[in-house]
Amino acid sequence: MKHSIKMIVTDLDGTLLRTDKTLSMRTKAILRQSREKGIKIVYATGRGGSAERVAPSELFDGKITMNGAVAKVADTVLYERLIPYQTARPFLMACDKRGIKITSEINGMHYSNFAVSDFWPLLTTYEEVDFEQHKIDAEKIYSPNPDTEEELFIKQHLPDDLYSVVTSDATGSLLQVMHKDAAKSKAVAALAKHWNIASCEIVAFGDDRNDIDMLSGAGIGVAMAGAIKEVKAVSNYICGSNDEDGLAKWIEENIA
Repeated sequence: MKHSIKMIVTDLDGTLLRTDKTLSMRTKAILRQSREKGIKIVYATGRGGSAERVAPSELFDGKITMNGAVAKVADTVLYERLIPYQTARPFLMACDKRGIKITSEINGMHYSNFAVSDFWPLLTTYEEVDFEQHKIDAEKIYSPNPDTEEELFIKQHLPDDLYSVVTSDATGSLLQVMHKDAAKSKAVAALAKHWNIASCEIVAFGDDRNDIDMLSGAGIGVAMAGAIKEVKAVSNYICGSNDEDGLAKWIEENIA
């Protein structure tokens, strides 16, 4: 039985994108065909400004970045949950004093205590700062590849209105900190309300911890073949891998 779907939401890394961070011709074609049918296409990623480099704007009706901190249709912001600098600054200072590599990010700019390009050579929009003087709100705070003790320190010192999630990354792992209301599911709900789409008319695709709430909240949740077990546990279906056009094939076979 094919499903009646009005909105497709997909994570990027490990889901829509192949391992080499490209989109296959088959995937691009199915996204275009879906839009021609009137289905809204949205990506929901932990990325910030770098999402634009790997996900061409012309393929998408909506964009959710920073794990749900920001949701846009074109250039219009429909949902935004920032971390106030008054909250972020003591936390950033504590991590810095502990010797943890930490960054505050907003609007594609990274304010850090280390050379960000040492971890991501293509990421050059950063500034090394003194967090004691930092007075800029954040969409997301992150630490690349923290060890077990650093991860524990971060979680123990999180302000009450923030939360953290650890996902896989080219560095090994990435610990990300967001506002408690910055969640992919909440950003998806804001876009769905804008388009008058019910949750039962949404299918969501993902593979990692920051996708769990989104897949749980969608009418249909689809885990990639390479997804972690926690994602598969909350999903209705499991499709092929991101390197096998798993998402495109599932859409072709299951959406009317």
